[in-house]
Amino acid sequence: MYHKTMHYRIFNVFNTCLLVSLAILCIIPLLHVLAISFSSKAAADASLVGLWPVDFSLEAYKKTINNPAFLHSIWVSIARTVLGTALTLAVTFLAAYPLSKDNRVFCSRSIYSWLFVFSMVFNGGLVPFYIVIQKLGLINSFWVLVLPSTVNTFLVILMLNFFRGIPKELEEAALIDGAGHFKTLFKIFLPISLPSIATIALFSMVFHWNSWFDGLLYINNAKDFPLATFLQTVIIQRDMSSMSMSPKEMEMLSQTTVNAAQIFIGAAPILLVYPFLQRFFVKGMTLGSVKE
Repeated sequence: MYHKTMHYRIFNVFNTCLLVSLAILCIIPLLHVLAISFSSKAAADASLVGLWPVDFSLEAYKKTINNPAFLHSIWVSIARTVLGTALTLAVTFLAAYPLSKDNRVFCSRSIYSWLFVFSMVFNGGLVPFYIVIQKLGLINSFWVLVLPSTVNTFLVILMLNFFRGIPKELEEAALIDGAGHFKTLFKIFLPISLPSIATIALFSMVFHWNSWFDGLLYINNAKDFPLATFLQTVIIQRDMSSMSMSPKEMEMLSQTTVNAAQIFIGAAPILLVYPFLQRFFVKGMTLGSVKE
C-alpha cells in the first residue's frame, strides 16, 4: 500500500509538523491577548507580558462587564447573528431547492442561476448601495445589519450543489406519496442536509459576528453599534468616549488590558460554537461537489 512507503511516511511527518506549526502560530496571538487581559496596568504598559499573565488581575474584566455600552453592543451582535443566520438559512433553502432541479422541471433555472452568479461578480458599488439603503429608510435601524446580507450567492450555490447530490428517488417517492415541494423540502431534503446546513450556519454566524463596516457606515448613533463596530471605534480609532472611565479608574486600569479583555470576550462566542460545528464543516464543503 502507498501509505506504507517511506516517501509517504516522510511526507506525513513533514505535513503534520507544518500543520502543527501553523496551528501554534494561530493560537499564540490569542494567548497573548488573553495574558494581557489578565495582567496588571504596569506590566501591560511596560510590554512585559508574553504568553502568561504578569501580576494577575481581573480589573479589566470587571470594567468591561460593568460598561453598559459594551454590554449593549454584545446584545446587538447576538440579536443580529441569531436573526441574520436564521433568515440566511431560510432564504438559502428556498432559493437552492428550485435551482437544483433539472431544466425539465424548472425551465427557467439557468436564467435565474446566472442572475445569482452575475450579482456575485458585479455590483453597483458602495454609493448606489448606500442610496438604496437610505431610500428604504433603513439608516440607523437594526434591520440594516440584517436584511442587506440575507442573500449570499456563495451559500446558495453551496446548498444547491448539495441538493443535487441527493438521490432523485427520494424526491420521486415523496411526490408519489402526495407530498408537495414544500413538504419534500422540509421533510426529505433538510433532515439529510445537516452537514451543509451546519457549514452555511457557521459561515453566516462568523460573518454577522465579525462584520463592523456596515455598522460604522449605516448607524450614526454609537450606542447602537454591534460589538465588532464598537471594538473598531475603541481600539482602532481610539475613541474612548464610550468607555466612561473616571480619572481614578484610568490610574488603576490600563487601556491596553481593557481592550484585550474586550477582544477576548468578543472572540469567545465563535470560539465556543466552532468546535461543535467543525465536524460538519469539511463534510458540508465537499458533499455535492463530486458526481458519480
